[in-house]
Amino acid sequence: MRPNVIEQLIDVAPGSPIAEALAARAALMQASQANYDAVLTPQDPGGLPQPLRFALAARIARLGGDAQLAAHYTAGGALPETDASWQDAATTAILRHVDLIATTPRDATAADVVALQAAGVTTGDIVRLSQLIAFVSYQLRLIAGLRLMGATP
Repeated sequence: MRPNVIEQLIDVAPGSPIAEALAARAALMQASQANYDAVLTPQDPGGLPQPLRFALAARIARLGGDAQLAAHYTAGGALPETDASWQDAATTAILRHVDLIATTPRDATAADVVALQAAGVTTGDIVRLSQLIAFVSYQLRLIAGLRLMGATP
């Protein structure tokens, strides 16, 4: 089995308390990797192709203050934000929504979902987008917690 992305992004010394904690939670780490695969590289990406997913994940990681996680997603084939496809109405609405939910989720209202729909984002893609935002937010919290336990960035 390939190493978990989270484990790749932190420096865990063999035999350390963090290594022991991760080993004791191997099933959780495997589930996290399975979620990564499902959210970032799904068989059916809908209207959110993989390069856009990686670009949005990198953006969420930057907004969350984790340059290393952002670099991981950028290296994964993220669509550059200078690409012309960032200029369409749906992508503009998606970016606004990502920024809102990743930084101040308490400010989100039903009107924000309506704005996505009005820009042509399908209900399925709104769900996919929500899963992406939630997953990268989870990664940010988990990585931060592990680093606080003593791992080095």
